[in-house]
This record gives sequence, C-alpha cells and structure tokens, in this order.
Amino acid sequence: MIRNAIRAAEPDLDWYILFLCWGVAAVSAAGSVFFSHVMGFAPCVLCWYQRIFLFPLVVILPWGLFPLDVKAAKFALPLSVAGLLTAGYHNLLYAGLLPKGVQPCSQGVSCTEKYIELFGFLSIPMLSLLSFAAITALLVVLKRRNPG
Repeated sequence: MIRNAIRAAEPDLDWYILFLCWGVAAVSAAGSVFFSHVMGFAPCVLCWYQRIFLFPLVVILPWGLFPLDVKAAKFALPLSVAGLLTAGYHNLLYAGLLPKGVQPCSQGVSCTEKYIELFGFLSIPMLSLLSFAAITALLVVLKRRNPG
C-alpha cells in the first residue's frame, strides 16, 4: 500500500524537477537580457556562446512539462553540459587562471570585463556557471530516476 503511494507520487517529483530546471533557465535568460538591455552591459563572445546554449532550454524544457515527458532531459542535457563547460572556461579566464593568449575575446568586449561582483565573488560568469551547474545536476538526477 505504501509502495503504491510512493510510486504514485514519483511522476509529480519528476515534474517538479523538470519545472525547476525550466525556472532556473528562464530566470537566467531573463537576467542575461536584463544585464545587456537594461543595465547596458555588452556581452563578450563567451557570453554569447552561453546564451546560445541557454535560450533553447527555455523552450525545450516546457515541452516536457505538458504532458510530463522526461525525455526532454535527453535533449536539454547536451545543451546544459556545453553551457557548463563554456561557463567554466569563462570563469577560468575571468579569474586570471588562463593566459590572455587563449582568450577568444581579442576584439570587442573583453571576456574579463568586470561589470559586477556581488559579495566579492558573484560575477556574471559565476552566475552563469552556477545556473548551468544547477540545471545540469537536476537533469542528471531526472535521467537517473528515469533510465532509458
């Protein structure tokens, strides 16, 4: 009896995980647009690549919500991982751990431009890294809950 009740609640948890992924992606996309269009912060090349990986997630993830289709994670996970890797690289450049010779931002806005730093460490590249890490972790949990 208890096992059946737990099984009945599992699809709801899958839905909430997928919804949370979409929520993080939507807030991140809105923040990205806010920083560039309202605050006037010009995005660098790596910021554009991260947007390329982020914006489709805002469209792909809701398709899996109505009706619940956890296969949306299969399509969203590669974008999220690519965004995570790009954001990780961007943070290494931003922190000065990689030489300037490997920066793709040789023209236009520098990839190490310091627009904001909340609490001394939350920069725009770090916010992107945290968003992609959260989305990736949640999608991995969803995939492990629903193999196949």
